[in-house]
Amino acid sequence: MPPADPITETGGAVPGMAGLARGAGPRSDSPDPGGVSGECGRADGHSEDAMDLRLPDDLVTPAAVDALGPPDGPGSGGRHQEMDRPPVSSPETGAPSRPVSVPRHGDLLDRVAEWGPADTPAGAFHLVPVRLERDLPLISRWMNDPAAAAFWELAGPQEVTRDHLRAQLAGDGRSVPCIGVLDGVPMSYWEIYRADLDPLARHYPALPHDTGIHLLVGGIADRGRGLGGMLLRAVTDLVLAQRPSCTRVIAEPDIRNTPSVAAFLTAGFRFSAEVDLPGKRAALMVRDRPHRQVV
Repeated sequence: MPPADPITETGGAVPGMAGLARGAGPRSDSPDPGGVSGECGRADGHSEDAMDLRLPDDLVTPAAVDALGPPDGPGSGGRHQEMDRPPVSSPETGAPSRPVSVPRHGDLLDRVAEWGPADTPAGAFHLVPVRLERDLPLISRWMNDPAAAAFWELAGPQEVTRDHLRAQLAGDGRSVPCIGVLDGVPMSYWEIYRADLDPLARHYPALPHDTGIHLLVGGIADRGRGLGGMLLRAVTDLVLAQRPSCTRVIAEPDIRNTPSVAAFLTAGFRFSAEVDLPGKRAALMVRDRPHRQVV
């Protein structure tokens, strides 16, 4: 259940990322409430025991695996620790589906690396999957900002953030950590994850292919300017466009993090419920795919 804020400096473009954006001018703002200044995600800040995974038949499909996913073992204590096998309810009956194994050769998030750019009022935005050797110092610096540390619980030496990222990167692809690059400048950290395959599914009536979002806005200069809600809308649009099996996007910011909740509302999410998760009381936020777009 990480959340949403980093340090004052966004720095220059991460090596290899500058050429991704169209245009090189300064970023502009679009109005929205407060931006995101705390947590925009992570269902919990602590490890959870693995569970027996129950998946509907349509999830058992062979395909090339994207090695970006959640953890199988101990790590940073972040939200995706040891959450391999959450129960998934049948949308028709609410009863657990029959148990099967997660396909190690399936791309559980439809190739996030290939989603391409999103056009926003502030410029072209890309989700770039994390590479430890390139991105660890920047992400660790963001996690050590007091506003971020209060919700993400990943402050400390680089090893803390490294373990959190490595657990996802070594997993089966159900969680993909990304750098958000706006007009060539890395300015945010994202986790795109399968909410229906996450321990979060224990706490709400999950549907197959529910997709979750966590967001951390990187620098103080990028907070409170409306970027949070704008980018959440853009990324949610990407998820719904690139994942035709997904009918809704889920988020669970800390209920105390009012700027984060406001940003999700601005991005088209609705408040669904308050839920007690390990380590926090969360606002369950949901953005549904319009019925005419349901595949």
